[in-house]
This record gives sequence, structure tokens and C-alpha cells, in this order.
Amino acid sequence: MKNIKYIVLAVMGIIFHSCDTEEFLNPLPDSAIVVDAFFASDDDVLAGITGIYDAIQGVNENTQTNITRANRGIQFEYMLSEMRTDNTRTATIEGTKADFHRYRVNPDNIQSEDMYQSMYEVIFRANNVLNFIDVADAGNQAAYTAEAKFLRAFAYFKLVRLFGDVPLVTTVVTPDQTDLLFTRAATATIYSQIVADLQDGVANLSNGPKSRASKAAAQGLLAKVYLSQPEPNYTEAAALCQSIISSGEFSLESNFHDVFYNELNDEIIFAIQYELGNSQESQSFSSEFTATIRQGREDGHNIVNDNLVADFQAIGGNRTEVSYWNAGRFLEVTKFLPEGSDITAIPPTYGPSPRDAGNDVIILRYADVLLMHAEAILAGRAETSDGTAVGSFNAVRARAGVEAATSVSQTSLLRERRVELAFENQRFYDLLRFGVADAVLGAHAAEMGYSSYNARQLLLPIPAREINLSGGLLTQNPGY
Repeated sequence: MKNIKYIVLAVMGIIFHSCDTEEFLNPLPDSAIVVDAFFASDDDVLAGITGIYDAIQGVNENTQTNITRANRGIQFEYMLSEMRTDNTRTATIEGTKADFHRYRVNPDNIQSEDMYQSMYEVIFRANNVLNFIDVADAGNQAAYTAEAKFLRAFAYFKLVRLFGDVPLVTTVVTPDQTDLLFTRAATATIYSQIVADLQDGVANLSNGPKSRASKAAAQGLLAKVYLSQPEPNYTEAAALCQSIISSGEFSLESNFHDVFYNELNDEIIFAIQYELGNSQESQSFSSEFTATIRQGREDGHNIVNDNLVADFQAIGGNRTEVSYWNAGRFLEVTKFLPEGSDITAIPPTYGPSPRDAGNDVIILRYADVLLMHAEAILAGRAETSDGTAVGSFNAVRARAGVEAATSVSQTSLLRERRVELAFENQRFYDLLRFGVADAVLGAHAAEMGYSSYNARQLLLPIPAREINLSGGLLTQNPGY
């Protein structure tokens, strides 16, 4: 995912930079406009697509510690999702990374800003590819277009759920179009673009490597978009999930452990890959999930909360020991232990290179599709005994060794998703989609003594740096 050259025209000072995707600046959309990408052949366009994945992957914090020089891609997402719910917290209250679980994120928070900029880096690289699509071989243009649009939709889906109304940029921006970078589009408009991009993916992608966009990945992500948008489209979501189920190309792993440690297995539909020990292709968040015997740079993140433990005790089944363990001082996540870890050793060991871990980030897996299938059939009702919905719901429970249900309710489905998908950056988005985020997080904040929580925290602040650079054109979310 290296050596894709592009030119960036800086808005401030009209400065040109040349850089590669291995280590990209914090430029877009706040201080730069992509002008050209030097794509001259099919290979160049394909390399450009690879560069989009590189932007999603991000730069390991252990490799480049200066966050103003290297975006983290999705490596910080657990802070913005898991740690803003009742699932997890940090081991201490020091630093801006601890602000997420205490609901103290402000417009200057560097990790929130990084997620915003990282997703726009993805979007702008996708737009670059689309701008040069006619350079590609004619037989590849439809698939390349669909792949770039899928990845653009992926990034916008993150942004719209975390920040609400955001700038909608679907073309390469020229110096006379800077207002596009700072004009917020309505959430409904963003969702319309996401749907259109993913529909292109469903129509023009095929199923291939699970580390790249595919037809099934587009179907699954589009189903989740239909369930998440302000006016859910349950019928289309159910049909898309059923199509994935009926394809026979995916199945639940019999051993829950293998979902996470036999990577790109039969259950995985789409994942972002990392490589152990390779400073340019690895991730560091796996090491940050340790706290009792710290392997990361911080005191420990994603420490498991007691009320999540209660749900695991009730319906976790064989998922429990794979998901977290009692490390002594803290309950620590075990879904993403660095390769070579042995937590049964005394003292526990964490492999040869825990800060350069290779654990993939699972974006979509078959269990998620089965539970969305049940959700789509439930269609916003309190409960259903529809056999198809119950069948999909029970397939996930059966793998966990949990007693079969006779019906599916909003409550049971949300709880099942919480346990099945714990620490996979789903909980916050699930609470939003089910319409219970304020109630659940308000109660959690009260229980934990997080007095700063209020409903405005359901949207993160637009980064202050973006607003300042826009000259006030970019507006802030209410309450910040």
C-alpha cells in the first residue's frame, strides 16, 4: 500500500507538498486541496485504490508518535465508539483519550479530530481515483468505480453517525471551491450519497478477497445503512441480509476464538488487515488494551465495565473467555491479544512485538448480518416470533452455547449484539440505531458518576481546527 504519489495544494499559503500513503500529513479537508494524482495507467488507478485502504488502515501510533504528522485511520475508533458507551473505559482519567468514557470531549480533542481528518483522507483519495477512472482499462472501470465509492461510503457512514451534518465532497476540489470543504450537508443528504455509492457496489462488485470491498460487503454495509438512517428501510435491509445468507459463501465459525485468530475466515465479510512486526503495516491498539502488565504506551484502554460483565454472565456462553479476562487489577479485552500472547503464563506474556500487532479490524462478519436480519424483520416493533427472524437470532446463540429463544425483542436483540460484538466498535452505533442511546448512556453516566454527560454528547464536536481554518463558515454542533 505504498508509493502512491499525489500533489496537495495548501489553502493556507498555496504550498505544494509531495507525499506517499505510507505516512500522510493531517491535511484534508482542513488545509489542503487535492489537485492531481498523476494516474496514467490501469496500474496507477489500482495503486490509488490501494492507497484508499492505506488511509483506512492508518499509521501505527508506535511508529509515528506525532499525531499532527500521521493520521491513525480507524485505529482510534474504539475510543469514539466502545469507550463512549457502557462497555469500556480507560484505566486512568489522564489525558484526552480518557475524555471519551467520561463524556468530556471538546472541540480540541486530538483523537476526535484525527478520526474526522482520517475519514476525509479516505474520501479525498476515493475522489482522486474516481477523477481518473477513465485512465483504467475499460473492463475494470465499473469495478474500480464501485470499489472507490464503497470506501467513500464507508468513511461517510462513520462521519455522519459520529458528527452529524458534515461537508459532502464527491469530486476533486479546486482552489476556487474551498467552500465545499466547510459547508455542512444535512444528514439525510449524506445518507442519500452513502446509499447511492453502496448500491453501485452491490451492482458492480463481486466476492473476492475479504480485505477488499466486495458485493457481500456492500450488501451488508448497505443493510446497516438502511437500518441506521433517520427513516429506516427495513424491507430492503432484510432482503440484503437474506441475499448474503442465501449465497452460502459465509458461515459462522464453530469455534468463537477462530473468528479473531484465524483471520479472514469463513465468517469474515470485510476486514482491514495489519501485519505483525511491520512498523508500516501494523497497529498498536492491541497493546493499549493491556493495563495490569502494560504493553502499550498508555495506562490501558478498553477496560471492561461491570455492567457488560453482567450481560456476559447471563448470555455470554463460550464467548466470555474469548472476549475478556480478569488480569488482576483490571478486566481486559482478549479478542485482540497481540500475536504470540499467552495469558495463562505466570506472568502473562504478550508476544514478540505487541506494539506492532497484526490483528485485523473486523468491519463486517456473518454473525452481524444474521442479527441485522432479525432486526430488519423485527422492523421497529417491540417483539416478533417470526420464524425467520428467530432462526437467524438463534443461529448466533447456538454457536455461543446459549439457550434458544422463542421470540426476538428489541431488548434481547440489543443485548445479544452487545455480547456477540463486544469490543468490535459496534455498541455506540447500535444504541443510536435502536433509539436508546440517551437513555442507556444517561443511566450509565449516572451510575459511574460522569456528571458531564448530556444528550449533546451523542454527537462529537466538529474539530475546532476545521472551524478556525474555515473562517467561521463551518458551524459547530449544538452545546459545544
